[in-house]
This record gives sequence, C-alpha cells and structure tokens, in this order.
Amino acid sequence: MHDAVPNPVKDRLQASFDAQKRAWMEQGALSPERRDEVLGALAEALLRHADGFTKAIAADFGHRSPHETKLADLYPVIASLRHARKNFRRWMKPRRRPIQWMFQPGSGRILYQPLGVVGIVSPWNYPVQLALSPLAGALAAGNRVMIKPSEMTPRTSGLMEDVIAEVFDPAEVAVVQGGPDIAKAFTHLPFDHLLFTGSTQVGRQVMQAAAGNLVPVTLELGGKSPALIASDYPVEKAAERIAVGKLFNSGQTCIAPDYVLVPSDKQEAFVTAYRDAVSELYPTLAANPDYTAIISERHHARLRHLIADAQERGAHVHDINPGGETLNAAHRKLAPVVLTDVSDHAQVMQEEIFGPILPVISYDNVESACRFINARPHPLALYLFSHDKALTERVLAGTRSGGVAINDTLLHCVQEELPFGGVGPSGMGAYHGEAGFRTFSHARSVFRQARFNGAGMTKAPYGSRMNRLLSMLLR
Repeated sequence: MHDAVPNPVKDRLQASFDAQKRAWMEQGALSPERRDEVLGALAEALLRHADGFTKAIAADFGHRSPHETKLADLYPVIASLRHARKNFRRWMKPRRRPIQWMFQPGSGRILYQPLGVVGIVSPWNYPVQLALSPLAGALAAGNRVMIKPSEMTPRTSGLMEDVIAEVFDPAEVAVVQGGPDIAKAFTHLPFDHLLFTGSTQVGRQVMQAAAGNLVPVTLELGGKSPALIASDYPVEKAAERIAVGKLFNSGQTCIAPDYVLVPSDKQEAFVTAYRDAVSELYPTLAANPDYTAIISERHHARLRHLIADAQERGAHVHDINPGGETLNAAHRKLAPVVLTDVSDHAQVMQEEIFGPILPVISYDNVESACRFINARPHPLALYLFSHDKALTERVLAGTRSGGVAINDTLLHCVQEELPFGGVGPSGMGAYHGEAGFRTFSHARSVFRQARFNGAGMTKAPYGSRMNRLLSMLLR
C-alpha cells in the first residue's frame, strides 16, 4: 500500500486551522479592544488598496467597471466594518430576561459569546464584499476566522491575502487559496461555524460536509429572484430600475432580477422601455468602461446556450445592442437580451441565469403572478413595483423570499440594519450588522438562583404539598 502523496497546500490549510484552534484554546476570544483596533485597521487598509483591488478584479474578470468594484465590493465592506466597530459593544452587552413567578427571586440573562474558529467560503462575483462583509460580523463577535476565496479570481484573492496579513496575526484571520480540492478540504474542517456563499447545488455539498462534524452553517445561495410590476406602477420607471439591477456587474449578482412579471397588456411597452433604459445606461458595450465582462469563457458559453435553448423552445429573442457593435467573444462581453414567450421548460426558466438575459413573463392578475412565483423554489430576493399599499401587503403575505425591495432593486442588500439571507433553497441564516454578530455568537443562557428561594418546594418526597403546587400551576 502506497503512502498518500503529500499536498503542501492542504498541509498549510490544516496547519492554519490548528494554529487558530490552539490560539483559541490558549488566548480565547479577541478582546473588545482588539476587535475595535482591527475593524478600524481593516477599513483603512481597504481604502489604501482600493486602486489595487479595482485593477485586480478587472484583470480577473477580463474587464470590470472600477466604479462597480468600488461601489459594490469596497464600499459595502468598509460600511460593514465601520458599522460593526461603532455598535459591537452595545450588541455584546448581556441582556436581562424575566423569570417566571414561581422561580423568583432568581434572575436570568443572556451572554453573547464568540463561537471560536469560523470558516468563510466566498465566491467570485463580488470577491471582496462576499469574503469580508461576513468577516466584519465574525470579528465583531470576537471570533478567529479562516477565509477560502474563489480560485476564479486569483489576483484578487492574492491581494486580499496580503491585505489581511498586514492587519492580522494568522492566528486571528487567515486566507487560504486553492482550487476545488482545497475548498472541499476546507468545508470538512471542524469549524465552530461555517458560512458559504455560492450556488444552491454546491451549498448542498457544503452542508453535507459540515454535517460530518456537526458544524452549524449559514448558507447564502441564490435562485431566480423575480421582479413583479403591478398595473399601477409606471412601466418606464420600473424598466429603468430593473435594468440597473439586472446589468450591474453584467447580471453576475445573486440578487439580480432573474425574470420579470408584467401585466399582459404592458409586455410590449416594458420591452420597449427596457431597451430605452439599456441604451441610456450603456450607449455602447464593447469598449464601454462601465459594462462588465462575463467572468470566464465557460460562463459566457453557458449564457449563449441558455439563449439558444430558449429560442429553440419558441422564445422570441430581443437583442439589445445600442451601439450595434460586434462583440468579440474573446473579451467575454455579452449584449443584454430580453426573452418573451418563454417556455417554462426552457433552461433559462429552470436555473439561475447569472448574466444579462431577462425573461419577461406576462400575467393576468396579481394573484396569478404570486402563484407563478410560489410554484418555484423560494428566491433570495423579490422586487415589487407598486404604490398600492394594500396590493403590496397582499404580495408580501402571499409570497416567500429571503429579502424584498419595493420600487427598486438590489438596495436592500446594503442596509446594515437589515439582515441579509435566504430561505429554503436560497439559503439559511443571515448576516449584516447586528444579524451577523448574532450569527457568529452563542447566546448563552444564565440563570442565577437567589440566596433565599423556594426551590425546596419542588423536591422529593412528593405529596400533598406538590399536589397543591401543581393544582396552581396547571389550572
């Protein structure tokens, strides 16, 4: 029998985990003073390296708008770090809880304590935000953290590792790079908590891996997030906000509007308004610095296949190329596409799109639109366009999703006071702001018995005294 082939990267992974576990056992949680220091220092380091991150992400994507990187990757993380730094001492204060009358004058409280060593697995589409925003909550709670960034953005991951090393001792926070084999080994480590952001399919595998060590997980997945336009809302305004949310990062966003539900008599008007909105946002595509490329040739080919498959199944394809340019496939830019008359069996209606393709589905009434949404797995986001408060409440009560934005897209994700997370196939658990602190903390119940108490009333031997007590308790 041959010995296993040595794997230096896996060895470093295990050594990093062992070092953090050892530091946890010997030194415990990060002190409040250290949390304050590193939350501020990491925000400052990201500001210093902002240009480096925009260049690294652009190189990893082939092209990515530097404005999108600063707006969606750097700003949310810096906001998360600053918000956590300002508030974590308040979040960690013990909370008193009332005690039932029969156990008084005992007292109760909840202590929020760090879990220990936390693992974060982040994806490629927002490689800084989705690695470091969860880190803010984990640090605010006092944990030690290991991060496995995506191998699809190696330049960004390398810079992130360098920046983390500037701020932290590796026994506090460490970045571990590597491919799918390292990611698999990472998810099998006995962390005290594991947060994964990615596809539903891979999320199932991560949950299975974590279950072997009974590691609790937070899964931030995706799915097909609908945009529902009610009949009272101006189609032109909805189209503009949907175009902004759909084409940001060329649709490579887990909460991008995946398809649109529009009243039957307004479908044509929506397609026209969407085309006009795209033309205003992106007058050209090929050399436009604002229009981001698709991350890889494999994903570019997948998106082209989704369009072809939908067309073969009877969909009407509306190409939207404002400049009329020929897009070089080698540069991986894909022109926006609207699909109408889409078959429910088309692949574009069966899987998360993650690109600038927008199916438009007509409906007769809001109830039928809600039934359409509910016939599919619960999405990560739902976008409703309506000024009708009664209709809004009907839709909110009659559908399920991780989060909701009304009369806009994406913006619920960057509110630090709102938890961000999915439901069912779109994920479990939440983070951002205080929700992240709670996710990475253990709420420890503490009951203190008073010096003088009535606990003796409940001890054996039982008899008439206990019968009288039970008759009061159970009446």
